[in-house]
Amino acid sequence: MTKIAKIAYRNLLRYSRRTLLTSFLIIIGIAAVLLFIAIGGSFKKLMVGQITDSMLGHLQIHRKGYVASIDNSPLNLNLSVKQMETLKGVLDGNESIQSYSARLKFGGMLSNFSETSNIRLNGIDPENEIKTVPLLSQRVTGNSSKSSPTLNQGELWIPETLAKGMKLEIGTQVVIVATNKEGSVNGVPFVVSGIVGAMTGPGGRDGYLNIKDAYQLLRIDGEEYNEVALRLSSFGNLDKTFSSLGKELSSIMNKSDKQVFEIHTWEKLSPFSNIADIIDLLTLFVKVILIAIVLVSIMNVMLMAVYERIKEIGTIAAIGTSPGKIWLLFLFEGLFLGIFGAIVGSMVSIGIIELLNWKSLTVSFGRQDSLILEPTIAISEVVVTALIVIGISALASLQPAVKASKLEPVDALRHF
Repeated sequence: MTKIAKIAYRNLLRYSRRTLLTSFLIIIGIAAVLLFIAIGGSFKKLMVGQITDSMLGHLQIHRKGYVASIDNSPLNLNLSVKQMETLKGVLDGNESIQSYSARLKFGGMLSNFSETSNIRLNGIDPENEIKTVPLLSQRVTGNSSKSSPTLNQGELWIPETLAKGMKLEIGTQVVIVATNKEGSVNGVPFVVSGIVGAMTGPGGRDGYLNIKDAYQLLRIDGEEYNEVALRLSSFGNLDKTFSSLGKELSSIMNKSDKQVFEIHTWEKLSPFSNIADIIDLLTLFVKVILIAIVLVSIMNVMLMAVYERIKEIGTIAAIGTSPGKIWLLFLFEGLFLGIFGAIVGSMVSIGIIELLNWKSLTVSFGRQDSLILEPTIAISEVVVTALIVIGISALASLQPAVKASKLEPVDALRHF
């Protein structure tokens, strides 16, 4: 076996030009795939981070049936005080949850005393909200503290699009009018203390007010919420935490023996999850293309090697070399091409990734510019891709190798 491997290695060196050209093609293919995986994965991570850390959170819990009518922000599906106590008991005992923010979402009308517009409002506890969606603080302008913007009672954060349309500035007095679940209308004056930068997608037109003001506006006694956003200690545990929490919450029933809570991941609540799926699909297509490139190039090279060395094959067969050893000879040649291309291609891609990180690659997402993209790739991804290339190289050598091993010595020796 070792002698056959040495002969295969020498044969590749003997045809150095063809070997280098084939290896170069494999190197380009594997480097392109790993770069696409690194850059595409980094953009996906950045996009998901911007969405989850600025408005949605990693997971959200609502009362059963709320998400089906979430666009209307119904107040008749609020979580009661008792239900919230039960939910807090579940969340506080879960080590996977870093923080959570209970919200009261509802629709209202905003007036600056000269014109009126509709607005979707989020009643929040500012401290818990910033812990759960930390990038929200970067979207709010006009506050004295960017790291932890203040939202005291009587203050209002309004969306940028609404501020521009109604010519509202920091310090402007406005009135919010809202209807509670009993149909009673109430109005409360506020001072604009922050303007929330727009995000593409849901949440881009949301305003924020202190949860205590929301209770006053809606005439709610006690504590009621209709959305609880969760931030996990590790985003990688999303599926595991979603599954375990889902099972625990599904066992909680009301007096009518119906499920109280429903839980959703950010993917079910944001249209941007489709973009993440497309990135994964494109990654799969690129891997398939790589397999095709390696398969065709290796097979082509090995077939040419067989046709060019028919007389040589006949000679070694005539002196007693078994078909199995001839088969192994060509198999090793294809395998060595794959190993060399995989190793060098992986090293080239890692070097380019490091260069891109050093150059600080920037991208735009939604309304945000100059977001730094940090391409990274897991060693496991590099190893798996390299093994695929090596495996395909060996597979592509099989047909030419079998063809060479079946040549009759007499017919091969007659070839010239």
